[in-house]
Amino acid sequence: MKQTSNKFHFAVLVALAIVFASACGVAAMDQININTDPVEKLMQLERVGPQYAQRIVEHRELYGPFETPEAIMNVKGIGPKTWEANKERIVI
Repeated sequence: MKQTSNKFHFAVLVALAIVFASACGVAAMDQININTDPVEKLMQLERVGPQYAQRIVEHRELYGPFETPEAIMNVKGIGPKTWEANKERIVI
């Protein structure tokens, strides 16, 4: 009986750890608004460093807000690979 109880408690702890880890992963993957977020936040996108983040800001200042999330590919140096890596996170 004692061994079954220990296994049950262990299973509950493992399940809670998985739920907690998933919740943390979702928080780390928050959305990035390419029309309003500053350079520091844009740099959270994969494959986007300070130079590309600054280009995103400059592009929206020069041409106005992006009309679609995919329009990020109009920024020099940001192409399909960067779009694919981030398309679930980019919003307008």
